[in-house]
Order: sequence, then structure tokens, then C-alpha cells
Amino acid sequence: MQLRVVTDQPWDVRADVLVIPVAADPSFEGPLDELDRRAGGELRALAAFKELSGKRFSTSLAHAGELPADRLLVVGIGDPAKIDREVAVRVAASAERRLGGRTVRSMAVWLAPLADAEGLDGGADLAAEMVARGVIEGSYDPRSIYGGARRLPDSAAAPLRGDWGDIAAPPRLDELILIAPGADASAVLAGAERGVIMGEGANTARTLSNRAANDVSPLVLAEEARTIAERNGLSIDVIGPERATELGMGMFMAVGRGSDNPPQMIVMRSGGEGERDALDRHLAIIGKGVCFDSGGISIKPSDRMEEMKMDKTGACTVIAAIETVARLAPGTPLLAVAPAVENMPGPHSTRPGDIVTALNGKTVDITNTDAEGRLILGDAMTWAERQGATHLIDVATLTGAVSRALGHLVTGAFGTPQDWYDQVAAAGARAGERYWQLPLVDEYVADMDSWYADFQNSSSAEGSLVKSGLFLREFATVPWAHLDIGGTGYFRKATSYAPRGATGVTHATLVELALAGARAG
Repeated sequence: MQLRVVTDQPWDVRADVLVIPVAADPSFEGPLDELDRRAGGELRALAAFKELSGKRFSTSLAHAGELPADRLLVVGIGDPAKIDREVAVRVAASAERRLGGRTVRSMAVWLAPLADAEGLDGGADLAAEMVARGVIEGSYDPRSIYGGARRLPDSAAAPLRGDWGDIAAPPRLDELILIAPGADASAVLAGAERGVIMGEGANTARTLSNRAANDVSPLVLAEEARTIAERNGLSIDVIGPERATELGMGMFMAVGRGSDNPPQMIVMRSGGEGERDALDRHLAIIGKGVCFDSGGISIKPSDRMEEMKMDKTGACTVIAAIETVARLAPGTPLLAVAPAVENMPGPHSTRPGDIVTALNGKTVDITNTDAEGRLILGDAMTWAERQGATHLIDVATLTGAVSRALGHLVTGAFGTPQDWYDQVAAAGARAGERYWQLPLVDEYVADMDSWYADFQNSSSAEGSLVKSGLFLREFATVPWAHLDIGGTGYFRKATSYAPRGATGVTHATLVELALAGARAG
């Protein structure tokens, strides 16, 4: 897709579709009034008919009248004072998805209503970045992975669901035109180019996450990581089961040994071994990679077990994130560790009550084999530190409790010390992603006591979300943060801005966190 920036007024720009962001209860003044006049009063007529409200993410297609665009697409942005980066991305994604099933080669977006919004402090170049990223993310269609897009839900034979799942595949644009009257065109273009790369990285994470368990085993995920590494000049080391056993990765192997598909500890690196970034960090991003989670001997109920192919989302996200960092700031020191396993019942599976020794020497009483993510993450965190990591952040679909607490729009987060968590939260704000910090309550550690080992991997349901963070903390001796995407990693229902399936959440946060340490030039 080609990017083009124009500094003309929106009524002078030729495109198949002109996207007009509109605030709630629009007042037709200034440029919006002129657009309506040249459209023959179409926008006012839609507003009078209550078809155009400006409600956030609402969309209306309209005739263009005398405007050079073929069609108008009005997208609601809600209260301008409440617009943030997340909203800007989703406005653009909603526009792209609204055009599903239509032949659209060029789309122009008028940036001013977003760039001038009180809640978005960054000007036209920031608006361009968020819009370009949103268009790329909005173009994502998971049905295309296995050819499902050939059976679009708008065909005559397909019954309608009555929701956003009905829309057909978004159009493949040849050109995205960003309209920024009076702005610095080069800065706007640079912002848009950054947004495209961020969006493409999120979509890489989504595709890897959405792929089926019979398609992506730990070995296949390692092969995909190797392809990405070779494409971007990254180094990669994949630790197989024999070497993992020799190294003493007892928790990692306790999960992975039950499957015929052998576990793989995937380690990717940008920059030199132990090299520090501009903030004197050797940052490690670590992602849970359970390619399928049956629960093991503590087997899960059958309801929604098919979704457990998504339990590799954290690993897919860190693999995509290190590629995105390499594209935006080549050579930035960064380590990505993705422990990839299948958690399956079988003759070699770990049993409840088994005692294993972690890579850091601590012993763990495995009371629940379905609390497996924290086991593989713990050994991965220790390995990252042995590779020189000075700061850790892990991403995992770790608990169902986080979804019950925070739903599907807010990611639960832990971190220590507070200064490190604050840096992660600031990266999240730059990325337009929402987090809610959860406490690490030391008094709950006693609930994890074991009769035989240093602690157990699962205890009572009370405070289980906090205890998952406390368990992981046992394997960090440097600043560490944990992002639990158990609720936000994938959507069960389509929305105006995203289809069902993996969301790519935390990818942008990880990239922003790493880029904070990129050296200028």
C-alpha cells in the first residue's frame, strides 16, 4: 500500500472514499460545513435523520455530491476531549472494516478532527501514525489464513448473524491518502510509515496466534521465528528438549514432555550479547507459547477448548515485536524469549503432586498441571537473566481470573519495582493500550506453601490472579513486569474495529518500551 500526504483541503482530494471523522452531536461549522455544502447537504440530512450522530466508531456511507471523492464515509469519534491513541487507531480500523466487501483502491482520511482533538496531544504526525496503524490493523481478516474468505458471510447462501461478524473481507488498498492541511508533509509521512510498520507487526502476531494447533506446533513456531530472524538480521537460538534437560529447565520440561511434539525454547536477539541500550538496559521480552493447552492431566472441560490454540499468543507477540523493533530501529539491543510447548495428557505427562526443580534451583510442587504457563515462563525468565537481561517483561494468556476482573478491553499488569512498572505503563500510553496495575500482596505467598517443595504452582481460588503474579516474581532478580492478556488476547465477538480472534494486544507496548532505549541515528 502506497502512502501519500496532501496538505490541501479535504474537498480538493480525489479518492474512491473520503473518510470524515465527526465528533458527537456535530456542529456544521468551518471545514465540515464546507464539506456538507459541496456534498449537497448530504451530511446535514443524515444528521437530521439520526443516521449521523458522531457516536464513537459509528459509521455512515454517504453520496459525495460535487466532491472529487466517489463516496464519503463518516466515522464517529465521540467526545474530542476523550480521544486518545487507542480511540484514534480504532476509528481508522472501523473505517477500513466498514468498507468490507467493496472495491476500494484509494482511501483518503481527513486528519484534522483527530489531530486537533483536545485528548490527542501530538498533532498531525501522531494522528497520521495512529490512522495508518488503524487502517492496517483494520484490514486484517483471519478467515484468509485457511481460505475461509472465499466463503464470505455476505453471500446469498450464508445466514446473517446480525453483528459485526457479518462483514466481508476489508478492501486491499492500493493507496492511503492522509489529508493534513498546513502540516509538515514529511513529518506526517514519517508518522504514517511508522504506523504501517506497527500495524503490520500486530498482524504478524495475530496470524501466528490464530493458526491452528495442528498447523503450528512448537517446532513450527520455532521455524517461523527463524524465518523472521533471518529476514531481519537477528540472531536466534532454539533450545530443544535434550539441551533444556541438561541445562536444568525442570519447569519447562515438566510441561512440554507430555506431548509428541517436542518443546522448543526460542531465543531471539537484536544487537550484541549483553549489549546495553541508550537507557543502560538489556531488555528481555518473554512470551508464553503454549501451542495447545488441554490442561494436561488436570484436563480442561471441553467447552471452548478449541480456543486453547490461542495460548501461544504471548510468544507470537514477542516474536512479532522484536521484528518490528528491528524494522524501526535496527540494532537496538533486545532479547525475545518464547518458551513453546504443548500441554497434553500422556504417558510421560507431569502428574499433580510431582516435584520439579526450576532452572534457578527452586523446587515447585505441581498441584495443577493446568497452571502451566507460569512454569514455562519462570524458566524462560531465568534464562533471559543468564543471557544478560537487566529488565524483564513477560506477556501471557495466563489466567481466566483477569478476564473476570477486567473484561476483554483492559490488560492486567504487575510490576516491581514501581519505577519499572511506571515505564511500562508509559510505553502502554504511547502505544494506545490500556493496563490496570494489580498488587503483589506478600501476605498471599503463604497460601503457596508446599509440604515438600519451596512452593506450589497453584493454590486456592481466592486471590488467584495475584498469586499468579507472586509465583512469577520468584523467578526475577531484576526489574520485572507481567502483562496478563487472558482477557484481551483475543476477541470472541467481532467489533467495529476488529474481527474475532487474536487482537495483537501488547505488541505496540513492547515495541514502544524497546524503542525508548533506541539510540538516535
